[in-house]
Amino acid sequence: MDERSRVQLPPGVGDRYEVYVNGVPQQPGRDFDRLGDTLVFRRTLAREGRLGPIRWLSMLLGVAGTYRKHESVDVVYETASGRKLAALTPGDD
Repeated sequence: MDERSRVQLPPGVGDRYEVYVNGVPQQPGRDFDRLGDTLVFRRTLAREGRLGPIRWLSMLLGVAGTYRKHESVDVVYETASGRKLAALTPGDD
């Protein structure tokens, strides 16, 4: 099955915007597609997920940390008041 991640754009994002995943520029048509107010990435973006009770206990005791892969999506766009940055959370199809 083809897995993709989706990101809901904030209100006011027009045709001029830039998308970054972990600070790396993404190209429309190559890395993602825009469907209305949603960006659909052509791959699954990693999310850290929930921590279980054993992980919380190990963090509390200082035995382990949270070193899971997590990808962040940033969108830079223009509004009437200037440039804005939105940090977004990916979801899955």
